[in-house]
Amino acid sequence: MKTGDPELMREINRFRILDLVRRHGMISRVEIAARAELSPTTVSAITGALIEDGIIQPVSLGGIHEPARGRPRVMLQLNPDAARVVGLALGPQGIVAAVTNFRGDVLASLQLPLRVRRQPVPVVADLAEDAVRRVVVEAGLTLDEVSNVCATLPGIVETKTGLVRRTPLFAEGDVLFGEALSTRLGVPVAVESDAAALALAEHWFGNCREIDDFALILLDQAIGLGILHDGQLFRGAHGLSHDIGGLVIGTNPGGHLVRLLDVASEGAVLAELDLDPASRDAARAGFGLRHVLDRMGCGEAGVLGAVERAGRAVGISAANVATLFAPPRILLTGSLLQLGAALEREIARTFSDVLAEPLVGVTELVFQPPGEPERLGRGAAAVALRDLYGSPFNTTGPARPLARP
Repeated sequence: MKTGDPELMREINRFRILDLVRRHGMISRVEIAARAELSPTTVSAITGALIEDGIIQPVSLGGIHEPARGRPRVMLQLNPDAARVVGLALGPQGIVAAVTNFRGDVLASLQLPLRVRRQPVPVVADLAEDAVRRVVVEAGLTLDEVSNVCATLPGIVETKTGLVRRTPLFAEGDVLFGEALSTRLGVPVAVESDAAALALAEHWFGNCREIDDFALILLDQAIGLGILHDGQLFRGAHGLSHDIGGLVIGTNPGGHLVRLLDVASEGAVLAELDLDPASRDAARAGFGLRHVLDRMGCGEAGVLGAVERAGRAVGISAANVATLFAPPRILLTGSLLQLGAALEREIARTFSDVLAEPLVGVTELVFQPPGEPERLGRGAAAVALRDLYGSPFNTTGPARPLARP
């Protein structure tokens, strides 16, 4: 980073100030200067421009006065009406959409239970378009009032290009899904992995608001990884998201490589079981884990074995993440956690057993069962809002069409 570039430094400082205002709800210029380690002159110049642009707004606190001047204390907060965005979360069994204002408050949300997996890409894009249009109407808005949209999917995504390299939702790879959806809506569309979006949502709205560095492992049809470093999403080349389902965790008796996805995805656990017809139908409809839980309650050894194998594989992978990044916290979430205490115990035990001794005590594991579906849509909306904030850092920012080599 060229810190001598005045324009770049101004963008960095602008982003830091906006992020502070967002995180604190209301904050004074004096507090901003102290927390951001900026001069009062710099803070006044940037906040003045943000107020003029309608991005933040001053709020006078009645009865609270500045000690030196006796005037009402002026706080700054995000202007909720500065922008509206749509977050769209696509999963194998449905689509969740949410409209938020600039502060991230949900104005409307909806859940469409329908089979997305293995539909032709144009069909999925049409379904996504319908979801966006419906939720915008539910919010009492028009598409002209929406600044941008973020669509999230499981798998490996190039955030900067909107290219979906691989996802269990599509039969084909290398799909320019962002472009397909943007053409239909006439609104800028970013594409992000579901794990990265959930990680950002946990930092903004959830259980990781107090820390700027952590990892999130999403255990679902795919196994995604979201990493926040210094409060920002960490991505690979071309803005690539991280999908750790391809991690090698061992070999089978035939000497073939065994990957995490082969053992610890929802589909892998279900595939190991001798399902009766009713359970197979439930699995196809997205309710298979309920039947696994029922059979676990009956003490079936085959079910418990599959769950324990999945737990060991996840524990090894979480230890690898801790070895690479040493985050203070790894948050595990996703549909697989519906398997409950037996899975969590095996993950925690294996993590403790295989983690290298110098790293013991550095990283805590936190299990968070999947919450309300709206959480997914709000996570996608958080990415859309982050794009509007215009982060100048290379690890995050708006999706920009790039020429493919």
